[in-house]
Amino acid sequence: MSISAKPVRGTAEWAVATVDCCLGCPHGCRYCYARYDQVERRGLVKAEDWSQGRIMEGELERVHRLYSGQVMFPAHHDIVPENLAACRSVILNLLRAGNKVLVVSKPHLHCIADLCQEFRPYREKVLFRFTITARNAAVLSFWEPLAPAYAERLACLELACAEGYSTSVSVEPMLDTADVVAMVEELQPFVTHSIWLGKMNKIGERVSGEEERLQAEIERIEKGQDDAHIQEIYRRLRHNPLIRWKESIKMVVGLEMAVEPGLDI
Repeated sequence: MSISAKPVRGTAEWAVATVDCCLGCPHGCRYCYARYDQVERRGLVKAEDWSQGRIMEGELERVHRLYSGQVMFPAHHDIVPENLAACRSVILNLLRAGNKVLVVSKPHLHCIADLCQEFRPYREKVLFRFTITARNAAVLSFWEPLAPAYAERLACLELACAEGYSTSVSVEPMLDTADVVAMVEELQPFVTHSIWLGKMNKIGERVSGEEERLQAEIERIEKGQDDAHIQEIYRRLRHNPLIRWKESIKMVVGLEMAVEPGLDI
């Protein structure tokens, strides 16, 4: 990597552009970057309104150009039954312009079944990437209290794969590093593209609260993603051709950082 080259981080590792159609999300994930960014940093949404998920009507009318590479949708909210029609409309607008679209979600089975049917004419241009951060129900219900359970996310992955779509998984943040290797083994038969692993970033900034359970969970996460644990996960999965490493892990294990947006490798 050139000394002057700026490393690519976050969603830029996956896409040259991101598109949204909502402000807010009902899943209530405690580590949510979008909530931190749009509520606390920029004041675009009131804290009490975040869980309502307001649709930005102007985005539904927007005519999208053909981008220079893969486009990610959504980036700052999720696809849920309440906004499914709006999300479907925006993704179709992107596809009709000729774009390859990375659809990222903590998926609801009803929504994915609908999208799989609607996108069939554009199937070669769609890559589904489902965020599956743990299998443990207690861990998921604490960190992602209103998002679908593991079984539903796995069912979505199986469905999209069976329907002939390119499929991928994002395990970022890893909420249960002790189980990551075993979870990868369970998921990989239904993955055609990649499984991305990443740490929970900036916990001190994005996760707040004084309750005893939260502090215990933060300590568990931090211990589970210390350098020793990350090195062990890397050692066990480094030869798996499906595995991709987010920049948070590349920095620990000494891998070269991406310097070009949207490579998704």
